[in-house]
Amino acid sequence: MNLIYKVEDKPKFPQLVVFAIQQLLAIMAATLVVPVIINSNAGLTGKDAMSTAAALFGAGMGTLIYVLFTKKKSPVFLGSSFAFIGSMTAAFAGAVSVSVGYLGLIIGAILAGLVYVVIAILVKLVGVGWLNKLMPPVVIGPTVAIIGLSLAGNAVGDLQKANAGGSALIAIVCGLVTLIVTTVCSTYGKKMVKLIPFILGILSGYAVAAIFTVIGNVAGIDALKVCDFSPISALVADGVNLNRFITIPDFTFITALGGFSELSGSYIGTIAMAYIPVAFVVFAEHVADHKNISSIIGKDLLEEPGLSRTLLGDGVGSMAGSFFGGCPNTTYGESVACVAITRNASVSTIITAAIGALLISFLAPFVAFVNSIPSCVMGGVCMALYGFIAVSGLKMVQKVDLNQNRNLFVASVILIAGIGGLSLTFGKITITSIACALILGIIVNIILSKEKVEETEE
Repeated sequence: MNLIYKVEDKPKFPQLVVFAIQQLLAIMAATLVVPVIINSNAGLTGKDAMSTAAALFGAGMGTLIYVLFTKKKSPVFLGSSFAFIGSMTAAFAGAVSVSVGYLGLIIGAILAGLVYVVIAILVKLVGVGWLNKLMPPVVIGPTVAIIGLSLAGNAVGDLQKANAGGSALIAIVCGLVTLIVTTVCSTYGKKMVKLIPFILGILSGYAVAAIFTVIGNVAGIDALKVCDFSPISALVADGVNLNRFITIPDFTFITALGGFSELSGSYIGTIAMAYIPVAFVVFAEHVADHKNISSIIGKDLLEEPGLSRTLLGDGVGSMAGSFFGGCPNTTYGESVACVAITRNASVSTIITAAIGALLISFLAPFVAFVNSIPSCVMGGVCMALYGFIAVSGLKMVQKVDLNQNRNLFVASVILIAGIGGLSLTFGKITITSIACALILGIIVNIILSKEKVEETEE
């Protein structure tokens, strides 16, 4: 890809700040929704609830650690991992108190991170040649495509959602405005406009949604009400108060300190069974994401800085993310897609975004603003982001000879298993559809590996 900013490039500071905000907007919605889901699943409310601001802080800290381990050569932002939602829910379900549940989140992340460390050591000792044979382009390409396609339902669902209870048709209009502005800016815009299409798209969609909502409120037409401004209105309900604007997030480790006295061996065993198997599943997604970003920046990250370093960065970053925010981190497809669409692979942008996440977690107004962005607007953005992930995967298959039955069957199995939503659940452990599709593809590829040899002998 013809990048505007390469990995080692450093944009001017004013531009860097804008680019960083765009990265944050791309990953923030998904990062903040994970603790919200856990609160719902575990019935956590009030002071017991997981903090979205703390999760954002954890994502920023985890990203900085990842950048450090990868020697500033991989332009990827780490965000809250959806794969561990079942594990996190189990941590609270098996806890005798909320404090123990929060301690379980940290213990689980440490155990999952140690899995990454062990794999990283093995990779360092034996190299990545075996991995390239096990996961050739015909396996990785369709898997990356599935990562994007599996999120298609989320994007379309959000596109039709009006947070204030308005009409789905009006919501779609706002979402399509966002999508069209984003694509037009990215395609026809001059240099700076081309680099910030998501910011311009989100602001345009938000403006249209706000106009519809204001008209709906004035005219009493409920169908036009798209924006839910309650996060912002709650912030200023008691007047301008500095303490309401600058707040300290409820960090996980603070609540977890009270759980040590009630910790038991059986509970640690439950946490281990909930987290460790999922870590192996996320490892497969880790490889797919890094194959994808490698194809975008034109450098094989599994070779340099090396899979061992990316794994250590991801694993230790997850530990840090859970220590502060409770959520293990993972490389975000939204971040990768943002790099691909804007053609800005500058790691300086990622570092600035991570620092921004740390600072913003203390600023209630910004978090409130993000929470007030209508789902339909983010749905419009995500149609582009998730679509780009899918297309990036398909591009990897371009050089694969699909006239060979082996390649045809491997790609077909992965696509159908992934799109069909094949997943397996063993107790509290769920192997996601992406992981199932990848594993099935690897198995089929191994079984049919002799086809090329037989053709050569003939």
